[in-house]
Amino acid sequence: MTVHELEVSVRKEGGGAVVALAGELNASAAEALDAAYAEAIAGGAGHVVLDFERADYINSTGIALIVGLLAQARAQALEVRARGLSDHYREIFEITRLSDFMTIEGKEHA
Repeated sequence: MTVHELEVSVRKEGGGAVVALAGELNASAAEALDAAYAEAIAGGAGHVVLDFERADYINSTGIALIVGLLAQARAQALEVRARGLSDHYREIFEITRLSDFMTIEGKEHA
């Protein structure tokens, strides 16, 4: 399996920030994800959207990184949303109950 290191970009959108994830969300993604989250909340974003549209793979460590990010956001009373999840990852977010702690955009058909 070819590893696609996580690439992250941050942009402001609608009073919040979008963190676009591309590649693999695993142990090697911790630094990039932390830096992107810090950039996203700098300047007082009202919410953070994690955009998984181009995320190729999320393993259990990647899920743990998301849990850590959600804990930070909760401590800061900051809403986190997810968008662009495949049906597979949407189901994983529901099974792991991540969906209880973030809004999953486009969830209407689930």
